[in-house]
Amino acid sequence: MSYRRKSWQEKLADKKGLPKILRLEKSFPCYNAVHKMGAEVGDRVILVNPSEIVEAMKNVPRGKVITIVEICRKIAKKHRVKACCSLTTGIFIMIAANAAEEAMKEGRNLNIPYWRTLEAGGFLNEKYPGGAENHKKLLEDEGFKVIQKGRKFVVKDYEKYLVDV
Repeated sequence: MSYRRKSWQEKLADKKGLPKILRLEKSFPCYNAVHKMGAEVGDRVILVNPSEIVEAMKNVPRGKVITIVEICRKIAKKHRVKACCSLTTGIFIMIAANAAEEAMKEGRNLNIPYWRTLEAGGFLNEKYPGGAENHKKLLEDEGFKVIQKGRKFVVKDYEKYLVDV
């Protein structure tokens, strides 16, 4: 029996058993990031479906950006929990970007302006299709100023362009 690799669009489908609310433990892979956002051991945190991440990404208009931190805050607020797992959120953001590009190559448009979603601190996402260089080009095409900070790229003054959550 041959194995067929799932497409990015198939990977973007909602997962059985999600959303799921858990009590934060130090052993969670996302503990440090979620703790930085203010969650403590025992606080309720949520693992969400990709569709909630995509919805947040789709609602970022031209001229605005959002970071993974704002997406997590928005989702946590919606579900009335302390935090959202930034690890799964980051994975779903990367999957959404690749699914959008995959669909474009097939002549379809998922209408996910993924390039407007940044990493924490306004940094560009190296895991997006074409890497940070392509992410930089897409942002510059929309008028954002991208500068180099060490080995990475960041949107200059990204805080000014954050979408209201």
